Formats: sequence, C-alpha cells, structure tokens
Amino acid sequence: MNRCLFLIIGCVNYAAAFGQFTNYRISPINQQNPVEPSVAINPLNTNEVAVGAVLDYYYFSTDGGVHWNSDTLSSPYGVYGDPVLQFDATGRLYYFHLSDYPKGYWIDRIVCQYTDTYTNTASFSKGSFPKPLGRKAQDKHWIDIDPATGVIYMTWTQFDKYDSKNFMDSSRIMFSKSMDRGVSWSDPKIISFYNGDCLDGDKTVEGAVPVLGINGTLFVTWTGPKGLMMQQSSDGGATWLPVERCLMQQPGGWDFKIPGIFRCNGLPVLNVDRSKGKHEGTLYLSWSDQRNGGKDTDVWLSKSTDEGNNWSKPIRVNQDKTKTHQFMSTFTIDQSDGTLHFLFYDRSMAKQPNETQVVWVTSTDGAKHFNQQRISEKSFTPNPKVFFGDYIAIAASNGRVVPVWVRLDRDKASLWTANLNRK
Repeated sequence: MNRCLFLIIGCVNYAAAFGQFTNYRISPINQQNPVEPSVAINPLNTNEVAVGAVLDYYYFSTDGGVHWNSDTLSSPYGVYGDPVLQFDATGRLYYFHLSDYPKGYWIDRIVCQYTDTYTNTASFSKGSFPKPLGRKAQDKHWIDIDPATGVIYMTWTQFDKYDSKNFMDSSRIMFSKSMDRGVSWSDPKIISFYNGDCLDGDKTVEGAVPVLGINGTLFVTWTGPKGLMMQQSSDGGATWLPVERCLMQQPGGWDFKIPGIFRCNGLPVLNVDRSKGKHEGTLYLSWSDQRNGGKDTDVWLSKSTDEGNNWSKPIRVNQDKTKTHQFMSTFTIDQSDGTLHFLFYDRSMAKQPNETQVVWVTSTDGAKHFNQQRISEKSFTPNPKVFFGDYIAIAASNGRVVPVWVRLDRDKASLWTANLNRK
C-alpha cells in the first residue's frame, strides 16, 4: 500500500550489456507519480495489454505494448492503489484495488472491477468486494484464477489498525473467493495461525499469493517474522492446514534498505507451471533478501516438484558476479511453454552511486540454467525522497512478454516497457 498518498548451480548465459531492447513509455509526460504497476496480457489476443498503476491509472495497448492509451478508473467505493490486473481464460479483464469509501473506513475493503471490453474504463463494473470487517485495514492482495472454471481466489493482509505500535494490534492472512466471475465473494476467512504486527515491516505477515496447483490443491505463500510460510487447501478454500508450514527463512527479513530508494521489500511470488511441458506441476517461489549482507541484495528461487511437500535449496536468479543490489524482483511463467520470466532492478553495471538498470532473466529448463539480459535503454538514479512504489510487473502469454517498470528522471516517475516478444 502507498503510505505517502539452497544452492543449485547451473550454466549461465550472462548478457547484461548485450543487444538493446527498444523501450516504450507507457505513462503520459504530465502524469503524476505512476508507480506500483500491474500488467496483464489477453490470452485470446496477445496484442491487447492492460496496465494499472497507483492510484487509479489505467493504460491499454492494442499493439503489444508499443502505443498506449491512458485513462483513470473510478468506482463508488473509491480507487486507492495497489492495482492487480489479470485476464481470465475467456478474455475478461479484472482490476483489483484498495478502497477509500466515504461511507466506510480507510482501505476497509479490496474492490474487484471487471470488463469484457478493454479500451477505456467506462465499461468496468462498479465493483464487488469481500465483506468488510469494521475498521480493520485490508491490504496487499494478490489473486489467481482457475483457467478451467473461472473461480477467482484472493489472499491479502488484514491489519487490526494499520501502522499501529500497540502490541495488541495484529496482522493476519485472509482468504476469499468468487464463484461467479467477480460478481460476489465468500466471507473472508483467516488462514494464518501465526500473527504479525501492524507496522508494515519484517514482523508483519505480508505478501500472500494464492496459486491453484494442477491437481486442484490451493497453495498460498507469504512472509513474516517466522520466514517464508505456506498454507494449502484441498477443497477450494473451505478448510486449511491447522498451522501454516515454514518453508525456509528469509535472512535479513523482507523489508530492507536499498541506497536511494524510499523503501524496498523482498516479498515472495508464487507460481505454478500449468504448461503441458516437462516441468508441468512444478511450484516456484521467488523472493529477494540480503543474506549476503546489507550491500548485496540478491533474487532467489526455490521449487517443488511434489505438490509442495519438499522444496529445493535457494537458487540465485541474478547471474552477476558482483556484490551489488538486485532488488524489487517479480516473476511469472508463460503457461504456453513453461518459460520462467524474472524482472528486477540491477546495480551490477553502475558507473556512479545508485545508478540503476532493469534486467530480465529467463529459464526454459525448470531453473537449471538462466539467461540474463539488460532491457533498459537508459539508466536512472532514484531519489530516496521520492516514493518509488513497492513492486514492478511482468506478464507472459504465448510468447508475448511485457515487463513494466518505474523510472525516475529529474525526480519524476514514469512507466516504461520493452519489446521482449519471443515469437
């Protein structure tokens, strides 16, 4: 939420400074602080790409990300950031966001709006949401959609009172689902046993991502004071494990310092390979941390080939040989072929303090080998006084790959993408 408004070694092809990729600006020049992007590709037409950004921005491209139209989303319940965009298998686009409802309380609900026509915001539904729980704050949501049935699963963090220092106030992980494609939602359910604090930092439970496995098991991962945690349900979220499992520690926590960045986190991202390829069914969990010291942030990956029962030791995703910062990472899978796609900021090529580039890493063989390439045409140097957001985004579908990142020029934020079309 915007507060201001195991070691497996494989062969590496490190191409950080090799061939340039054409970059395209998404946000208009006069737009204010478009950060925390989310991107989605229409599986029925991969030329259609949608992006959302804080607080209420909406962008749409009909040519794969070269040209963009800009609009703002509205809802009777307010549109207050943390955009999460995703298409379902039929081509319906969902835009999830926080709320600042005048008749309710600040961020007391997570709103789902959807549309079947994407070129502007006028066609979006007014919004639906899981039942609010009084004054409790609902934050940092992520979703997964069953490609066969269209059922939507959503998980998030609930704060008794956001930013409270009172030890009696706690954070917990919540779950709800929609059986009717976003029209209505089940009553919110607590799925975490161990609570966190409400300070939106290392001791808060946060970053809950739901993923439906290929055999119907629903997995949810997050992080907090006990490390990287996992819950699971074999009946669509009706029942869960009595206590979540700790998969591994996240050394140094998920909230860490990067020079020049207002704040930075290493929240985990969970994905499953739904392709018909060799690695179908494999679960992948990616995050970043500072286990090698405060001056060396790295991106990590662990995988499970047995329905989450066992996980590999952490695999380092970034392929540089330096002790520098690779941070604010995100991760997706192209379900047409099982290719893994990672996106993060990188300082291994910096020629001056805090100079930052954007790097794309792929793996086509289940994380045995990685290919790394710099995709930003221009570096930038952030300003710690300028809010930079908490995450960037990448989507991949049928060979179309669309990354979205934030760049700062003269302390002004803008959204960018690059043409990474693999077909």
